[in-house]
Amino acid sequence: MLKRIGGMAAEPDACVRIADASWPVPFVSGLEFSPPARGVWNIVHTGMLIPESRQIFVCAENCLRGVVLTAAEMNAMGRFSTITVKENNVLEGDMEELIINGVSAVLERIPVKPRAVLVYTSCIHHFMGCDLAFCFGELRRRFPSVDFTDCYMNPIMRKSGLTPDQIMRKQLYSLLKKRPAQDIERKSVNIIGNNLPTDESSDIVQFIKNAGWRLRDVTSCRTYEDYQEMACSAFNISYNPVAAAGGAELKSRLGQKHLYLPLCYGAEEIRHNMQTLAEMLGAEYDGGFTSFEKAEAALEAAYRVIGGAPVAIDYTATMRPLGLARLLLEHGFNVSRVYIDSFNAEEKADFDWLRANRPDLLIFATAEVKMRVLPRTPEQKMLAIGQKAVYFTGSSNFVNIVEGGGMYGFDGIAGIAEMMTDAFINEKDARCLIQQKGLGCECCL
Repeated sequence: MLKRIGGMAAEPDACVRIADASWPVPFVSGLEFSPPARGVWNIVHTGMLIPESRQIFVCAENCLRGVVLTAAEMNAMGRFSTITVKENNVLEGDMEELIINGVSAVLERIPVKPRAVLVYTSCIHHFMGCDLAFCFGELRRRFPSVDFTDCYMNPIMRKSGLTPDQIMRKQLYSLLKKRPAQDIERKSVNIIGNNLPTDESSDIVQFIKNAGWRLRDVTSCRTYEDYQEMACSAFNISYNPVAAAGGAELKSRLGQKHLYLPLCYGAEEIRHNMQTLAEMLGAEYDGGFTSFEKAEAALEAAYRVIGGAPVAIDYTATMRPLGLARLLLEHGFNVSRVYIDSFNAEEKADFDWLRANRPDLLIFATAEVKMRVLPRTPEQKMLAIGQKAVYFTGSSNFVNIVEGGGMYGFDGIAGIAEMMTDAFINEKDARCLIQQKGLGCECCL
């Protein structure tokens, strides 16, 4: 029997009180909905961070539509090519030949060879048992002046092992070439794993530079030589959890030490991270009390403007949405909703605190199909933090950031408090802003 889809939907599958939420997955996985909030970065955006590189996607025509649109919207079609896998390639089993000859044809037709080529294969190659090692070996033989690396557009990996996002951020540094010991700069460090640059004013950047260390980041590389110089650094620092695999790989392959200092919002954890960094750099950390007082003042100023108005947060705005919710609740804000499909293991303490201190906090799914028809008109003025929160609440008062927005430490808390104040005072056009792919990258829209 056909069933009408529309109108009101029962909420239990899509919404739960945090007191009743299961850890770490509060919702049953099933048919999924993808809301049109598109500011998060995808594998095309991330790969484009390598300067003077070209991306070549090898997959079925339908699968190519999304990545082609991404490259077009970010004004990067000049660095992007596709090879279409057709039915005859599956039946005849010539996948290796298709990749080798297709990539060769692309490189032979363009007037200037790229310094590096990122070849993205897809799930069909794994289903067919394609010999990718042979393909890359032959491509390197044919084009010795070009650096090749394997990347993947493989949705079958979303639910097990490393996700496509984790793999892409690992492969982003796979082209770095190991330097001899005498070329390693002892007082140099990389921040890895981010799509967006870390704020110059952030606790972490200021401390590194004040300690006299050189800082590199792929987001600031303008040439392929700049990118390769990241291999000269002695240490890698990451604060995005999806970068951990990349840090481990670089430690194993290049011998660079890896320090994971997760983005967080609790004062004790921030100080612990900064003290760990200080020990690695051989510097003294004063506890960051000046920055802490600045953050507290910014939160107090924001509360004077926002008061008891409801606040919604989503997981695309920050890697620690529960931690941000806790911080704001501890400072009097009325955080009423968090949009998230599963919880980060690092947030267990914040999860337990919220269950004990704000049991009625509503946890909404973002991928649950019933979210498509739930009401999206706020009953009162609401502040949304993150694009999915914007879409699902219908609010015109929102903080438009993804992945923490480059903010870190007490300076980052002050920054987000100031953005909240501005967002609550000044309305924005959500439809115009959240339709743009890859918030912060060049966009032709």
